[in-house]
Amino acid sequence: MRTLIAGLWLASTLAAGTAVAQPAPFNEVGLTMGHWHLASRDVQANKKVFVGMGGTPITVGANESVRFPGVLVNLALGNMPGSGGSQGSVVNHVGFIVNNVQEQVAKWKAAGVAVLPGTNNRPDQAFVETPDGVRIEILEDKTQSMPIRHEHVHFFLPESEIPKAQAWYAKTFGGKAGTRNNAAVVDVPGAQLRFAKADTKQAATRGRVLDHIGFDVKDHPAFVKKIEAEGIKLDEPARKTPTGSSITYITDPWGTRIEIIERGPLGPAVN
Repeated sequence: MRTLIAGLWLASTLAAGTAVAQPAPFNEVGLTMGHWHLASRDVQANKKVFVGMGGTPITVGANESVRFPGVLVNLALGNMPGSGGSQGSVVNHVGFIVNNVQEQVAKWKAAGVAVLPGTNNRPDQAFVETPDGVRIEILEDKTQSMPIRHEHVHFFLPESEIPKAQAWYAKTFGGKAGTRNNAAVVDVPGAQLRFAKADTKQAATRGRVLDHIGFDVKDHPAFVKKIEAEGIKLDEPARKTPTGSSITYITDPWGTRIEIIERGPLGPAVN
């Protein structure tokens, strides 16, 4: 089943003249990192940023997205733009890793992307913010063969909630709990979910520019059955999209809206 889905996904993008990376292989619960979904105030302005960073634009029907190795960035959510950037919400920022920060930043600036310096001007870190406030951290791995790939999603939570969130994400998504720089993380295929201390409770993601994140599953009914057995309630009943995908949504206990999707054969766009 995994091979079939991956093959259909790759075939659909190649048919559009785009050679892009497949998502990371599914883990034991049949899940891998999928997408970020932006409710852009200006789709074309955000598209320019992500393409300037090396992403591949994809248009399926009226849906515009940009593909990077490991993640799809969906740029529009209906006709409703989001209100508020990522900072101040539970998902404070998201992150890519590049093979050389300084070289990539130079290319991005030449393409018109505004880039902010790393913390204390660290040469191996930078930040990009979309015109409507989605913050993106850029880190470096010089051993990486590709110029850029998806790396992490960074949650900001009250300190007492971090162990609970780490346990919830590890159980729900079959992730591996661990630490990075003495901070809690959960590794899932294609992403590291990181948890940092916030002094106050952060806003829920729904309705903001970074409205939700999404995970791909290889067997939607089976995964939905699993999480419902664990006491997780769906935000809406599972349904099929016009592209043949199966989707539903859940919200974590801290306010992160999460899409669960099994991709259909017509391509990676999400309605």
